[in-house]
Order: sequence, then C-alpha cells, then structure tokens
Amino acid sequence: MDKITIQDLEVFGYHGVLEEEALLGQKFLITAVMSLDLRRAGRTDDIKETIDYGEVCQFIKKLVETERYLLIERLAEELATGLLLGFPKLTGVEITVKKPWAPVQVPLDTVAVTISRCWHRAYLSIGSNLGDKEGYLDFAIDRLNALPDTKVTAVSDYLVTKPYGDVEQDDFLNGALEIETLKMPEDLLEEAMRIEQEAHRERTIHWGPRTLDIDILFYDNQVVYTENLKIPHTEIPKREFVLEPLAAIAPDYVHPILRKSVSQMLEELRSEKEK
Repeated sequence: MDKITIQDLEVFGYHGVLEEEALLGQKFLITAVMSLDLRRAGRTDDIKETIDYGEVCQFIKKLVETERYLLIERLAEELATGLLLGFPKLTGVEITVKKPWAPVQVPLDTVAVTISRCWHRAYLSIGSNLGDKEGYLDFAIDRLNALPDTKVTAVSDYLVTKPYGDVEQDDFLNGALEIETLKMPEDLLEEAMRIEQEAHRERTIHWGPRTLDIDILFYDNQVVYTENLKIPHTEIPKREFVLEPLAAIAPDYVHPILRKSVSQMLEELRSEKEK
C-alpha cells in the first residue's frame, strides 16, 4: 500500500498526568504515516485523488492544542481515529507521539508511543423470528450505521428460513451484512450484543425464538478463539440460512481455516442435504 508521511510535526499541547503539564504545556512531535492508494493521483496529477497533507497537519495541530488527555496513548488513539474518520481515502494510519520534555527525572531524548489503526472488513449474519421481523433487521442496520466508526457497505436480500434446532417456533427472516469498522472483534461483539438488547433480545432458550440475532461470521482473515468469541463462526459450514444470504454479497470470500469460498461451502452443504 502507498503511504504519505508527515514527520515530527511540532505542536504545543497540555497533555500529561502531572498538574504542571496541564498548566504549563509542552512540545509534542507527531508523525503520521498514512496508507492509501496513490495510483490515480500519480497518473492524473490531480489533488482530488490524494489527501491534502496541509489539512492533515491542521487537523493534528488543532486536536493537540485544543484537547487535553492524561496519556499520550489516548492522544495517539484520538489522532488515528480522527484521521481515519475525517479523510475517507485513508485505509490505515500509524501515529507516533513523541514527548521530548517528559518529566521522568532522568536524561533522555524523548518518550514516544506508536500505534497502528486501520479499517477492517467484517461479515455479519442477522436474523429475527419474533414481532416485526423485517423491522428488527432494519433496526440492526440502522444502529450499526449510526456508529461513528462503523458503516454497512453491503446488505443481502432478506430470506425466510426454517428455524435451526429442535425448538418449535416461527420461521426466521435472515440476512447478511458486510461492514467496514475500526472496532476490534471483541468491541464489535459487545456492540452487537448491545443492539440485540435494544431490540429486547432475551437469551432464555438455546436456539429459541428471538427478536434479533447478530452473529460475527468473518473479520478480515483473522482467526479468533476466545471463551466469548469465535471467528470464523463455527457453525457457518452447517447453516444454509447463513451461507445463502452471505453468498449473495460475498460469494468468493474464502474461509481462512477451511480454505473454501462461501459459494463452495453453500454448494457442498446443499449437495450433502440432497443425499
């Protein structure tokens, strides 16, 4: 990926744990390494195909000068998030915040924090079989789009499907979403559960009826295996109601463990059911 680098932008700010840092302020040096596709800019010589690094410098300067944080880690996080949200052409940023006058009582050149942040692509499954099913699925999309660091980029058609498991219940309405997000997997799970709760989801019966179900299917090509979260979702190859809408928006996405595409998994599942 191409990069634009702003090296050691000098800005005065009031960040630090000590009271005198908040009162007197000090110098900070900010480096921003920004990832984006510069091919069209290189071919057309058109500034609209890149970002104005003068605007980037002004954004950094304003944030450092007007906000106040105890930790330079927080300052770096706010800079990274602000740049990714404010400059849509960016796919990722690396921010280094240097604190040359850090009050540590020993000689040093500088204290620095470096973080890397980027947009992530994830696929979600949504379903409902209680009340206004379509309304609940639309609600999930609206709530995800309302998040400042997440946007829904593709939505499948909604499909009527038979319930999974042995619990007698109404048919489901299912769909699949593609999103771009700055959230890490655990944070995305927490947000999905919060949206389910807003839709009055009750977890009383396993595989039972629900107003809204949001599952994280894939997150980039990552494999996550914790007590609370497993990505890719372990049930994907077994669930036609997940694979069919997902195939409509991401047929060629390859499962990072099974090394099979979504359309291939759907075809294999259907073939197995016909036997």
